[in-house]
Amino acid sequence: MKYSHITEGKFLSRPNRFIAYVDIGGKTEKVHVKNTGRCKELLTGQAVVYLEKSSNGKRATAYDLVAVKKGERMINMDSYAPNRAVGEWLWKKELFPTLQGVWAEKTYEKSRFDFYVETAEERIFLEVKGVTLERENAAYFPDAPSERAVKHVEELVKAKKEGYGAYLVFVVQMQGVDFFSPNRETHPAFARALWHAKQEGVGILAYDCLVTADSMEIGKPVEVRL
Repeated sequence: MKYSHITEGKFLSRPNRFIAYVDIGGKTEKVHVKNTGRCKELLTGQAVVYLEKSSNGKRATAYDLVAVKKGERMINMDSYAPNRAVGEWLWKKELFPTLQGVWAEKTYEKSRFDFYVETAEERIFLEVKGVTLERENAAYFPDAPSERAVKHVEELVKAKKEGYGAYLVFVVQMQGVDFFSPNRETHPAFARALWHAKQEGVGILAYDCLVTADSMEIGKPVEVRL
């Protein structure tokens, strides 16, 4: 997936989840943050950030903050990017070689999963979680407690028991991490739910991403440690 009209800036502050102030060429701009997570370890100091110019001239914010440099590592922090990247990647048929169809935002029970997939052999529900939290070269999810994430895992277990294929794909929005693990310190209930889902046959997968200032695509599998 690619962005257009990317501009570089320096992070100044983030007064709430939705907006930040960024220095763009010496001018302070109010921008939209496309990630409502905490991201405290990313938006620090005068971090170099990358922004996409909005095509909507009537918006209160002219830019969307989509990526940030953490040291030498480029990290995409656009919450919408993982789904877009997975949607493109599925059609490469690396995960499901006999893929026949992909539908986004499919409802099952009380949940809406990111993708419903049909292959020659089975019907599959697939949920995508974007991961931006990195510590000591390992990736963790979530960066804040998420009851919604626990619910999605529980619903995937139900779907599996009813004969569907069920997968949870963690999209690590950076390259080169050593492994992925649930963030037990922040949300132990999610870690327990993930372990239970694995025992019930839900596929727990993680992939890193090739990230540039104006693009992100699914990269290589990452070891999952539950």
